[in-house]
Amino acid sequence: MVFVPHAVAVGANFATLDVLVLHGILGSGRNLRTFAVRLAQAMPELRLWLVDLRNHGDSQGAPPPHTLDACCSDLDALVAARGLRPRWVIGHSFGGKVAVAWTGRAPPGLQRAWVLDSPPAGQALAPDAAGDAADNVERVIATLRQIPQPLATRQDVVAQFRQRGFPDSIGQWMTTNVRQTSAGYRWVFDLDAIDEMLASYLATDTWPILEAPPPGVRIDVIRAERSRRWPPEVLARFAAINNGRTHLHMLPDSGHWLHVERTDALVALMVALR
Repeated sequence: MVFVPHAVAVGANFATLDVLVLHGILGSGRNLRTFAVRLAQAMPELRLWLVDLRNHGDSQGAPPPHTLDACCSDLDALVAARGLRPRWVIGHSFGGKVAVAWTGRAPPGLQRAWVLDSPPAGQALAPDAAGDAADNVERVIATLRQIPQPLATRQDVVAQFRQRGFPDSIGQWMTTNVRQTSAGYRWVFDLDAIDEMLASYLATDTWPILEAPPPGVRIDVIRAERSRRWPPEVLARFAAINNGRTHLHMLPDSGHWLHVERTDALVALMVALR
């Protein structure tokens, strides 16, 4: 069975270059819309496709296994179904590792991969230096399993997360991941499938692709200054890469959610590097 993920385009009618934009775990394409709109305004030649990765947003019903490799196959199916020829792929966090893994397949015409605060080696998703609870994905997933369903209103989602020690911003974020049914609001997630995707993320090492990208492809990795995902040994290994096509950059004064916290600065950096 070929599974085609849901995707929505952002950009001017005269845009000529397709770009796939990939969100993090427990997110959706809409989480990156503000960033994508700003980037399209700065680079009108880009048409950005906000993809809902499998088991997220409107991309429900994907067959197992739920792995990074399966996510890459989903992107292949999307490209074929929409007749796209992506020149860039942009991914944040989990989506960043999918972007690198997909780059390793050398999709025809791909020229650039942008990886937003997503290191290559498998590792636990610990909170960043600002103590961002949303970055502790395992805790959020455990909380999703604890909250009784259905819920009467979206605000009940916020209240349930608040009762469990999360800031309201996390509860508000999770309101984007419920759907109204005749009985009330329920999660759109298949949590077992999400667990499988997270396990695949942690088990996947994309160093070989970063150290030897496919011919003609440049990979730009942008790390957030306050993110705790970049231990010294990872930075040292990046510094040792000398292929001329993989580059590590740092976005000042940013946490893991750099595309939200520092949208304009991130767009400016990408414009400067293009």
